[in-house]
Amino acid sequence: MMVNVVVLIKQIIDIDQMKTDSEGKPILTGIPYRLENLSKNAIEAAVRIKEKNGGKVTGIIFGTEAGTSAMKESYAMGVDEGILITGYKGSNPQVTAKAILTYLKQIQFDMVILGDQSADSYTGMLPGLISAGLGIPLLGNANNIAIDGKTVRITQVGEAENVEMEAEMPVVVSVTQEINEPRLPPVLQIMAAGRKPIRTEKFDGSFNNVNVISNLAPKSERKRKVFEKVDEGIAEVVKVLKEEVR
Repeated sequence: MMVNVVVLIKQIIDIDQMKTDSEGKPILTGIPYRLENLSKNAIEAAVRIKEKNGGKVTGIIFGTEAGTSAMKESYAMGVDEGILITGYKGSNPQVTAKAILTYLKQIQFDMVILGDQSADSYTGMLPGLISAGLGIPLLGNANNIAIDGKTVRITQVGEAENVEMEAEMPVVVSVTQEINEPRLPPVLQIMAAGRKPIRTEKFDGSFNNVNVISNLAPKSERKRKVFEKVDEGIAEVVKVLKEEVR
């Protein structure tokens, strides 16, 4: 049975290049966007399902015009078609879900795959919002996906035991980073990805029910003491460690 998969892809600013000002506010000017790592796991999971069962992988990004680079990278990894929805104005899971659902409902699919959370806000809300918006089951936090006919089975790794869940298609599956190791695309696929068209849509139905009060880097202070005698230094370190344990 062929399985048509929609993978929800996240573009984020390159956090490794982000700096903060003297007040701890992030400096976003000039910071490039990149494909989120967990989205790579979701794409890899979708592509492996296609390779095993046949079908098509469609990628959806809700972001800015800069999302074209993330979509091109997704193409190189094996995504067949892409929809870039522009109009993103900030991290609000409800707005993101509304934008994605607007176009997701226009697609024939058997499964929606996405990361269990995003690297910029870590709310973990989107899988549930997409599942509720579509009225289909959610199999969450999967680190393994198996398909038997129309049945999708996943495995969750818990602290005490593994949990297995299953549901009939169509279904939403959120994945963890442990599900796979994304493969590096070959050069020919990277070159071909640059020539593939991207369907671009504009989402104007944003609503604002969440106000970000502040977004600051945590303050950290480094204290250094120099001891001339080793015994005194060791005694002080042991004292501090004991106080931390209390």
